[in-house]
Amino acid sequence: MPDRKRTAPLDWEDIRYFLALAQHGSLSATARKLGVNHATVARRVAGFEAAMGRALFDRRADGYTLSLAGRAVLDEALAMDKAALAVSHRLDGGTEPSGMVRLTTIRSLADHFLIDRLHDLHKRYPALDLEMIVEARIISLARREADLALRLGRPKDSELIARRMGTIHFAFYASLAYRRKLSSGMTAHLVGYDEDSDFVPEAVWLNRRFSDRRFAFRANTHPSQAAAARAGFGVTLLPRFLAAPDPGLVEVALGELPPARDIWLLIRPDLARVPRVRIVVDYLADLFRRERAFLEGAKRQKHRGWRPARDQASP
Repeated sequence: MPDRKRTAPLDWEDIRYFLALAQHGSLSATARKLGVNHATVARRVAGFEAAMGRALFDRRADGYTLSLAGRAVLDEALAMDKAALAVSHRLDGGTEPSGMVRLTTIRSLADHFLIDRLHDLHKRYPALDLEMIVEARIISLARREADLALRLGRPKDSELIARRMGTIHFAFYASLAYRRKLSSGMTAHLVGYDEDSDFVPEAVWLNRRFSDRRFAFRANTHPSQAAAARAGFGVTLLPRFLAAPDPGLVEVALGELPPARDIWLLIRPDLARVPRVRIVVDYLADLFRRERAFLEGAKRQKHRGWRPARDQASP
């Protein structure tokens, strides 16, 4: 792209795509990170180059590298992005508990634990809006794709504040009719994860532990695996909190179980004192503390109301 005078207005959103492509080096990797298709990344970057009036990347067979002009723009773009985030956080820094809080987590926690336990929070703070982002991919807190994240496993991002919230234990489950067949001597078939779930530790463990068994059904979410087990496809590995209350599932013994998984709450340091975010953090901490036994596999406890923890330390 030849250098030319600026011919298009600057779009702040294009800067985010420019920075992401500079970091990841390819359209496909950038698209996966941002949760869009590669054509969107290409269009956004082209728009930013048009606004700047020069080529900011060298297109090569092995990916995108910053041109001399791109390297010159990079520091200013980073500063603009940081300033935009700071302005947004300052606007959020009032004392009134209102506005949007975005929480990302896995589907089993969202659908089978969190959502039906958030009503007390809504009643106490009716002006507080919640957005639940259920994604298999990792949502970026740094780019404000979400404010809070509940993730399984110890976090690797040292820039985020991390707080251990609880532990999930697993067991094998099947339908009652299927367990009777197993008791009569039938070899168990498995319900497991699809091939694209090789990043999930339980998927790796199942494939290694039962490499000689037939997987009669595969799915990429716990609710789908539970449904397949209820339908009689075979035995599946599920979190106890999801399967124990399900009348269509019974626990079965297939030997050793995988390690338990810790649940971590992640938050950006500059959001930790924002009132609306602080309220949700305190609520979640209290919720996980009260429901510890249920998460680990005990019977469902009677739901109790929530009182804000005014003297809690930061997460």
